[in-house]
Amino acid sequence: MLTLFTVMGLCIVIGIPVAFAIAASGMVYLVFESSVPLLVVAQKMVVGVDSFTLLAIPLFLLAGSLMAEGDITPRIMRFAATLVGHIPGGMAMVMVVSCMFFGAISGSGVADVAAIGSIVLPSMKEQGYKPPFSASLLGCSGALATVIPPSIVMVILGVTMGASIGKLFLGGIIPGVVTGFSLMMIAYYFAIKDKYPRLPKATWGEKFNAFREALLPLLAPVIILGGILKGIFTATEAGAVAALYALILSMFVYKKVNMRKLFRVSLDAARVSAVVLFIIAAANLFGWILASEDIPQKVANFILSISTNYWIVLLLFNLLLILLGMFMETMAIIIIVLPIFFPILTQMGMDPVHIGVMVCVNLAIGANTPPLGVDLLAACRVANVRYEDSFRYLVPLLGVMVIVLVLIVVFPPFVTWIPDLMIQ
Repeated sequence: MLTLFTVMGLCIVIGIPVAFAIAASGMVYLVFESSVPLLVVAQKMVVGVDSFTLLAIPLFLLAGSLMAEGDITPRIMRFAATLVGHIPGGMAMVMVVSCMFFGAISGSGVADVAAIGSIVLPSMKEQGYKPPFSASLLGCSGALATVIPPSIVMVILGVTMGASIGKLFLGGIIPGVVTGFSLMMIAYYFAIKDKYPRLPKATWGEKFNAFREALLPLLAPVIILGGILKGIFTATEAGAVAALYALILSMFVYKKVNMRKLFRVSLDAARVSAVVLFIIAAANLFGWILASEDIPQKVANFILSISTNYWIVLLLFNLLLILLGMFMETMAIIIIVLPIFFPILTQMGMDPVHIGVMVCVNLAIGANTPPLGVDLLAACRVANVRYEDSFRYLVPLLGVMVIVLVLIVVFPPFVTWIPDLMIQ
């Protein structure tokens, strides 16, 4: 097994994309340390993506891309501005709330960062906000799309764990909202400290008009969650409904997307989907090799030899996720690590929904933790800020996200209360 992990590590170090690193390590292992024919590589990779549920990924990506192109983001931001713009640091507050709303539509952290950042960052710069602060806040706020439903990460978690995706969606509501408000508290602190301005307080008429303009986009998550809860459609079918709804709004209601734009948006969604699904395919091969070598059981025995205490095992699991989040891509972490730890955690009595949301918050933290920090990198790129300049603001922002993670670990009803209430 040393060959497997050594090859994967070397590939990542020299800059080979994670998906190819995972696939290459599996192939090298089969060539040099196994008698299994290489035909198994293709077989296991195809089986890894041969899942009806995984169709939700390209569909939700397409829906998010159409929403971003279809005059949806400005409507959401205008509504957010009427709600929180009058608070000190008004534009920072608008950024966080807009990311929460848009995250409930796009399901993708990077999409959240790009859509909101491209509009709000120029205004923040004009009002005197320090670009490194804006970039740090944007990265952490964009990561809320990992936690707030409908999250693409939750779809992958549901497939990996065999858990209810509908329950995972519901379980992310409270942690996602609490994390958003926690980030707003940090933004408020810096707004007072650095004397950032606030926006004029909106009248009730302005709030109503902004809500009316944003109503149709904001109905998207309601339709998705409502349809799943009522049993009208599955999570995969919800992706198709979301894409169709986004298409209708973008092309026929707001008329911002024509056939040329639709082709470009569809092509972009297909490219991103191909990357995600290739990672899943490669990780399935990797996972099969681990299982054939009985690695999950060996790791479980090693962890339980350190301690059988519930809290210590949970602490080790969360520390590992945070550490890996600093260096690895989200999908790869889920598909490689979770099959090893999931049986241990469920054996210790943890609810799969509790585990899934805990992993999502961990990955949201990892998406903003150097040196990789995918969402933070995207935010710095949009803000035109040097990556390392944003680090000075990360400690308090990531600190409140870690506090939310601790609440999730210590108080399972923080996650499971709404799923248990809504789905019996």
